[in-house]
Amino acid sequence: MKLQGLWLHRDFRNLWFGQTMAMFGSQITLLAFPLLASIHLKATSLQMGILYAVEFLPILFIGLHAGVWVDSKPKKPMLITVDIIRAILILCVPVAMYFNLLQIELFYVIVFLIGVNTVFSDIGQLSYLPFIIEKEELIEGNSKMEFSSSSASIVGQSLGGALVQAFTAPIAIIITACTFLTSSLFLSRIKKKEPPIQKEGPKDEKIMAQILEGIKFVTKNKIMGKLTISAMIFNFFTVLMEPIFILYVSRELDIPPIYIGVVFAMSGVGALLGAFIAGPMTKKLGVGLSIVTSLIIAGTATLMIPLATLLPMYYSIALLIFVQIVDSSMLIVHNINQRSLRTSITPDNLMGRMNASIRFCIMGTVPLGAVIGGALGDWIGTLQTLIIGALGILVAAIYLSMSSIRSIKDLPKTTTHEEISL
Repeated sequence: MKLQGLWLHRDFRNLWFGQTMAMFGSQITLLAFPLLASIHLKATSLQMGILYAVEFLPILFIGLHAGVWVDSKPKKPMLITVDIIRAILILCVPVAMYFNLLQIELFYVIVFLIGVNTVFSDIGQLSYLPFIIEKEELIEGNSKMEFSSSSASIVGQSLGGALVQAFTAPIAIIITACTFLTSSLFLSRIKKKEPPIQKEGPKDEKIMAQILEGIKFVTKNKIMGKLTISAMIFNFFTVLMEPIFILYVSRELDIPPIYIGVVFAMSGVGALLGAFIAGPMTKKLGVGLSIVTSLIIAGTATLMIPLATLLPMYYSIALLIFVQIVDSSMLIVHNINQRSLRTSITPDNLMGRMNASIRFCIMGTVPLGAVIGGALGDWIGTLQTLIIGALGILVAAIYLSMSSIRSIKDLPKTTTHEEISL
C-alpha cells in the first residue's frame, strides 16, 4: 500500500507515533488510576473528585508560565524530557504499592506531579505540530493526531480494563510507563530543526508581560473568546460528572472492570469515526457549522447516560456504548475544527502562549468541577449529579450555537491583523 499525504512526512510520522504511544499509556492510566482508587484504596466520591482535581491543578499554577516557557525554548527536547519524567513518576505507584506505602494522599502527590509535566507536554505538542507541517496541512495533521488519540483509546482502555481484571492495576500502570519511554525515543528521531526563537521586546521584558500579551491576544479575538467560554462550560460540567462516573458504573450499575474497559474503549471507536468524518463533514458544512453542530449532538447524547439506571446491566452497557460512540465522534469533529481554526489565526511567535492561555481558562475549570462533582455525589447522589452534568453540557452547546462562528466556511490562508482582531 502506497503512503500518501503526511504519512510520507518522516518527521510527522515520528511525532505521530510518539504521541500515539504516549496517548496509549495515558488511556490505560485513565482507567487504571480511578479503578485503583475505587477498588484498592476504597476512595469516596469526594476523594475521587479531589483525585481528578489535583491532576489539573498545575494548569492553574503554571499553565500561563508554561506557555511563555514553551515559546522561549526548543520544543523537541522539552517533550522528550517530560515523557521520561512522567514514566518515572508513574512507576512510583506500583513501587509504593509493593512496599505497602500507597495511601490516597501519596497518590494525590504523584498524580499532581504527573499533571505538572502533562501541562508542558500538551502545550508543547500543540505548539510543535505547526513547526513540523505547513499551515495548509493542519486539518490533515490534526485529523491524524486525533486518529492517534482515538486508536489509543480503543486499545488502551480495553486493555486497561482487561489488565486490571486479570493482573490488577499495578501491571497496567507499569505498561503505561513503558509507553512514555517509547514516545521519548520516537520524538528524538525528528530531524527538522525548529526556527530560531523570536526575541520580543527588550531583554529585561518581564515574564508577566509576555503572559499578558498571550491573554490579550486571546481575549481580543472574538472567535477564540466564544470557543473558550463554550469549552469552559463544557469542561466544568463534564468533569463534574467524571469523578463519580467510575463509581456509578462500578458500584451502582455493578459493571465488572473488563466491561468498564469496553465502555470506555468505545469512546475511542467514536473518536476514530470522528477523525474519519471530520474532513467530509467540514467540507459539506464548513468549519464553523461543523464546530457548532458537533457539540450540539455530543451534548444531546450525554443526556442519555442517566437512563442506564433503568435498564438491566447488559442493556445499560449497550446504552453507554452508544452514548460513548456518538459523544466522542462529535467531540473529535469539534476539536479538529476548533483547534485548526485557532492555529490558523495565531502568529507563530504567540502559538505557545495562545495554547497556554486557552488551556488555562478551559482546564482551569477542571479542579473546581471535579471537587464540586465529588461533593455533589456524596450529598445528593451519583445519579442526580450525572443529570446536572448532562444538562450543563447542553448549555455549552446552546451558547456556541448562538454565536457567529457557525458562519465561518474555511480556514484563513494567512494570519493578518484583521483576522487576529476579529
